[in-house]
Amino acid sequence: MNQERIHRIVQGMKERGMDHLLISDPVAIFYLLGRKIAPGERMLVLYLHVNGAAKLVINELFPQEGDVGVDLIWYNDVNDGVEILADVMEEGDTIGIDKNWPAHFLLRLQEIFPEKRYLNGSLLVDDVRRMKDEKEQAIMRESSKICDEVMEALIPRVVKGLTEKELDAKVRQLFAERGVVELSFDPITAYGRGGADPHHVTDDSKGKRGDSVVLDIGGMYKNYASDMTRTVFIGEVSDKAREVYEIVKEANLRGIAAAKPGNRMCDVDKACRDYIASKGYGEYFTHRTGHSIGLEDHEVGDVSSANEAVIQPGQVFSVEPGIYLLDEGIGVRIEDLVLITEDGCEVLNQVTKDLIVVEEEDDGRR
Repeated sequence: MNQERIHRIVQGMKERGMDHLLISDPVAIFYLLGRKIAPGERMLVLYLHVNGAAKLVINELFPQEGDVGVDLIWYNDVNDGVEILADVMEEGDTIGIDKNWPAHFLLRLQEIFPEKRYLNGSLLVDDVRRMKDEKEQAIMRESSKICDEVMEALIPRVVKGLTEKELDAKVRQLFAERGVVELSFDPITAYGRGGADPHHVTDDSKGKRGDSVVLDIGGMYKNYASDMTRTVFIGEVSDKAREVYEIVKEANLRGIAAAKPGNRMCDVDKACRDYIASKGYGEYFTHRTGHSIGLEDHEVGDVSSANEAVIQPGQVFSVEPGIYLLDEGIGVRIEDLVLITEDGCEVLNQVTKDLIVVEEEDDGRR
C-alpha cells in the first residue's frame, strides 16, 4: 500500500466534505495498493473513510498473497457484495463514488442508504495520479526511450512494401524485442489518405511514392505508457505536404514552449491551434492538442480549450497537433510527451522532428 498517496486522497476528502470514498477502477487500485486485480463482472472496491480507515472488499475468487496493507473483506458469489460493503462502512452521510463503478452496484447501495448523499469521487484519485513522483518520472523516461528506439527502427520499414496491418505487426514485434509485450493502444500505421482520415481503421493498404505516413505508437513499460507520433514521407514530398508538415512542426514546438507551470492546459492548446489557424488550416486541426498519460495512455486532464486547469510540476501529457487534408490525401501529426518541471518542461521523445523522406531505393534519409 502506498500510504502517502492514500493520505493525499484522504486529505482531499476532508477538503471536500466527503466521508466515504469507493474506488473500483482496477488501475487506481493498483496505483494505491500495488496489486493488479482484474475482477471482471464481480465487485471490487477499495473503501476509504475520512478518518483514514481503508478496506478492500473482494471476491474469494481473487486470493491475495502476503500483506496487502489494508483489511480484506471477503465475499463470494452467493453473497450480496454491496450489502457486505455497506456493513463495513463507517459513519458519515456523503459518499464519493468511482466513475467506473457499474450502475447496478450503485443502485443497490442507494437502496441500502437512500438518505445518503452521493458524489463523483474520482477526481480525488485523478488529482493525485496527475502528479508523477520521481520514481514514476524515471520509469516514464525509460518507457519513452524504448518508444524512441522502436520509432527509429520502424521508419525505414515504410518503404518495404508492407501493408498497414503488416506495419502494425512490425510495431508489436519491435516492442516485444525490447521486452515490451503490451502496447499502450493499437498502433496507427497509416499511409496517405488513411493518415488524413482521423477515423481511419488500419487495413491492407500499401504506401506509394509521395505518401505521408502517420506512425502513432506506444508501449507499456513497467506499467507506464509511452506515446508518440511521427509523420514521414515515401520517396518524395510535395510542396503542399512540406508546407503542412512545417506548420504542424512549428505548432508542436509552440505548444511545448507553453507547457510550463503557471500556464493552463488550454494555453497549450491555444498555442498550437492559433498558429495553425493563422496559416489557414484551422478547420483541419480537428482534435484536442493532447492528453495526460501515466498508468494509462489517456488519463484525466486533456490539453484542450475547455481545460482551464493550471499546469503543475510532475504532470506528463502529450502535445500532438495535426492537420488532415482528406481530399488531398495529406495527413500530418507530430506528438511528443512532456514532463512538467519547476521552470518549464522536459520533452521525453528524442526522435527528430525534421522532415524525413524515406528513399525507396536505399532507405536513406534527406
